[in-house]
Amino acid sequence: MHFSPITFARKCLRLLSQPLIRRLRNRTMPDNQSLMSSAAADMTRSRMELVRENAFLRQQMIILSRQPKRPTLTWRDRVILVLLVSKLRTWKESLLIVQPDTLLRWHREMFRRVWKHKSNAKNKAHRPPITKTIVALIQQM
Repeated sequence: MHFSPITFARKCLRLLSQPLIRRLRNRTMPDNQSLMSSAAADMTRSRMELVRENAFLRQQMIILSRQPKRPTLTWRDRVILVLLVSKLRTWKESLLIVQPDTLLRWHREMFRRVWKHKSNAKNKAHRPPITKTIVALIQQM
């Protein structure tokens, strides 16, 4: 029986890499205890909440499928994610593509924009411009 150096090297690599592969598999396998507790928790949740979580996860998959590396989120993506999160109780466990703090920051920015727009629209619609005579009277006082 004739062994070539290439087959010998392959067998050695296989023998050396098997324990490493076993350790990697053990670390990346889902924990059965948490899987069972998650399934039990899902049984207690309402159907509507599960549908919302599914929509939230689906939106993240749409964003990730557009760009394989690091996704750039459009303003529309951010609005959709923030709206879905506002209706979901367990959103932190379902959030995969950005940090929870980032999503909260987007929510604060949108909140500021909405109220800034509303306050500007009211002031412009209901308040007439100040005349020069009134400005002069204010300055005299």
